[in-house]
Amino acid sequence: MLLVIDIGNTNITLGVFKEDELIHSWRLATDIKRTEDEYGVFLKNLLRETNLDKNVTNAVISSVVVQLTEKIEIALKKYLGIDSLIISHKIKTNITLKTDNPSQIGADRIVNACAAAALYTTPAIVVDFGTATSFDIVNSQNEFVGGIITAGMKIQADALSSKTSKLPKLNIEAPEHTIGRNTIEAMLSGIVRGHAAMIDGLIFECERELGEKATIIATGGYSAVISNYLRRKFDYINPDLTLIGAKILFEMNK
Repeated sequence: MLLVIDIGNTNITLGVFKEDELIHSWRLATDIKRTEDEYGVFLKNLLRETNLDKNVTNAVISSVVVQLTEKIEIALKKYLGIDSLIISHKIKTNITLKTDNPSQIGADRIVNACAAAALYTTPAIVVDFGTATSFDIVNSQNEFVGGIITAGMKIQADALSSKTSKLPKLNIEAPEHTIGRNTIEAMLSGIVRGHAAMIDGLIFECERELGEKATIIATGGYSAVISNYLRRKFDYINPDLTLIGAKILFEMNK
C-alpha cells in the first residue's frame, strides 16, 4: 500500500491507497515546531489504529513547507521503515513544465497539473482552494504553462478581522444574499461571492489566452462552498485530486 502525504501551509492531508482505491484519509494541522520523532510516533499510531502500519510499504510526499519535508521523510524511514519519493520539478511527469523557472513551481501545483492531464481532457484549469487560491493551467499539448496565485478566502476573512477594529471573526459559509443585511452577511458576500466573481473573470481571461475552452476542475476545502455562485460552473469537483496526482507520479517514478 502507498501512503500519500500532502504538506500544505495550513493542513497536512494524508491518504492510503490500496492499488487505485483511496481507502483512508486524514487531515491534521501543519506544525513546523513538531520534531521528526513527534511526527514519526503520530504517523505510526495513526496507521496502527486502522491496522495499516504493517501494510504500507512506500510513501510519496508533496510539500510546500520546506521545514517539514525532510522531517517527515526521516520520520517515515525511522518509524515505519519506508522510503519516500519527494515530488519536485526534477522527477518524471506526464506533462512538460513550460514556465520561466520550473524550480519555483510548488509541488502541489505540479501534482494538480499532472492529475488534470491524466484524468481529464486538456486544456484544463485546476482551481485549488487552499491557504491560497491557485490556478494551475495545462494546455492541449499537456504543457504546464503557469497559472495564478491569489489570497484564499480564509486569508481574506482573517485580514478583514485583524486589520479592522469593528469587524468580527467568522467562519466561511455560503451567504444567503448578495447585499448583506448585517456585518457578517456583508463580509461573507464580499469573500465568497467576490471570490466567485474573481474566478469567473480569471477563467474567462485564461481561456482567452489559451484560445479555447478548458476543462475546469476544482479541489480543496472551499470548492463546494463557492460552486453555487459561479456563472461558469466547475466541470468537476475532485476533493482528492492532489492525493490522486501524487499517487500517479509515484507510479511513474517507481
